[in-house]
Amino acid sequence: MKSIIRILIGVLYLAVGIASAALAGAAASNQMRSFWRLSAFVISAVVFTAHIAYEHFRLRNTARPTAWHASVAVALGAFALALAANIHDLGQPRVIRPRMLIALVAWPLLTAVPAFIVARVVAAILGAKRLGG
Repeated sequence: MKSIIRILIGVLYLAVGIASAALAGAAASNQMRSFWRLSAFVISAVVFTAHIAYEHFRLRNTARPTAWHASVAVALGAFALALAANIHDLGQPRVIRPRMLIALVAWPLLTAVPAFIVARVVAAILGAKRLGG
């Protein structure tokens, strides 16, 4: 059940990324394009924060499992976005570029590592507050 939550959150990150990219692509101005891109970051940050809160308060996990679970969900979302980008790239009238294949590994790593660090720090602070007061 817990792994299903991580998968669903990863799918949510994918949905946010695809929806904001579509909205940014259809934007009439650079200002609106920037707005939709920024909104993806804000929504993703809210999802990330909610996931940390769920792991910490609802599941009563300590800092390490909370950080691990949150970063796995982020990595799944990043992998799904990289896969979607690769599929989208197949429709382009050129050969497959190696950097698109590298994205399948790079995007999850480039997002999961910072997510783990941030979630670990936040969960440790929340855990210290729970123990101390």
